[in-house]
Amino acid sequence: MLEFKNQELHVIGKIAFDNAETYYLNGLKVIQSEKKFPMIVNLSQLDQGSTLALAVLVQWLRQTPHAQGLEFKAVPEKMMKIIQSCHLEHDLKIIG
Repeated sequence: MLEFKNQELHVIGKIAFDNAETYYLNGLKVIQSEKKFPMIVNLSQLDQGSTLALAVLVQWLRQTPHAQGLEFKAVPEKMMKIIQSCHLEHDLKIIG
């Protein structure tokens, strides 16, 4: 589930194969309706960091101005390790 509150897109639950497309499309609607970037994507309520979840986040990022319109907040440790192993830590803006 996604929730947009306090100027942040909150990712809630687990992104899995059976719901990844729904997460992507719902997030894309929010991103496309926004006029102010960067937008913060809050991952504090993401149940599990995975390569699939990372793929959804990267696809969202590609849909923003100059592919730099998202900042990721409260990235779970497992997802951070995936980001680092893929050498994406310089491409994704990670904030506190």
